[in-house]
Amino acid sequence: MKAFIENSFLARELKKLARESQGKPLSIMNDVVFKAMLSADNEDSREALRSLLSACTRRKVSAVKILNNDLVPLHLKAKASRLDVHVTFNDGEKANLEMQARSSDDDLRKRSEYYTSMLVAGQMPKGKLYKDIKAVYQIFFVNDILFPASGKFPQRYYYQEETERTRLSGTSEIIFYELPKLERRFADFQAGKIDISNLTEEEKWCIYMRYRHKESAESVIMRLCQKEEGIMRAEKAVTKLSRDEVRYARRVARMKDEYDRAMLYNSVVRQIEGEVRRKIEDGVQKKERERNSSEIARNALSKGLTPELVHEITGLDLETIKDLRS
Repeated sequence: MKAFIENSFLARELKKLARESQGKPLSIMNDVVFKAMLSADNEDSREALRSLLSACTRRKVSAVKILNNDLVPLHLKAKASRLDVHVTFNDGEKANLEMQARSSDDDLRKRSEYYTSMLVAGQMPKGKLYKDIKAVYQIFFVNDILFPASGKFPQRYYYQEETERTRLSGTSEIIFYELPKLERRFADFQAGKIDISNLTEEEKWCIYMRYRHKESAESVIMRLCQKEEGIMRAEKAVTKLSRDEVRYARRVARMKDEYDRAMLYNSVVRQIEGEVRRKIEDGVQKKERERNSSEIARNALSKGLTPELVHEITGLDLETIKDLRS
């Protein structure tokens, strides 16, 4: 049921976005498009997700599976969390990919730590050993500068020793992609100052997601799609979303037309049935009244009342009354 509700919500939101875009490319910066692009049940979406996850984790991802995007709270009063794209891959490792297109009033850094802790805690049913905990990755794509003092792209965080920088266990990794930091790289790539081979896999993906909907970046997006299969698969998935929403809108229109016709038909049928029912009821009541009047007339005649007086009492015509007397 949750999956059905979630899919219905995505379909409604995508339909709205497709209508508002008026034929222009959908923006992957919109978290609904981002989620649908990576979560759709087709090979293009699965391959795009595998490729993007490989780029972010900087390791080969052979298989990936979408999970329920609701994280179970650790206690009844705990804050519930809904993830954008929650996945498991390879040998049970987990990741959550989030798109944050607008500045948030909340603290994204603390939010990332909270999500990461829940991804870890969700692996620990009763009786499981701590050594069996798999690595988790919390990945944020943000259209904002969270770390203005640093020009590094991306920002990666781990549990590590203060001075020697040795990692505690390598279980948790938090990655921030501050997309505005790519503006110079994008401008150089667009102007031909750097080649696609000079871009990291992460930069290619982030340029694609940030600039895909901009008309001025069309040639850049085309070059990325031609050179990178994962991005080409993502483009196919997003293009399919746009086409599907047109078909979805047409299908909804047909369904609405059929529904309206059915409602009209049912209304006419109910009206006819009501009229027939009333006529039957009226006929039954009329026969009942006539039967009662005839009975009263017979009794009155048997007591010696004249037909004229019986007519005044019952309303029956004189001919009927005379027939009753014979």
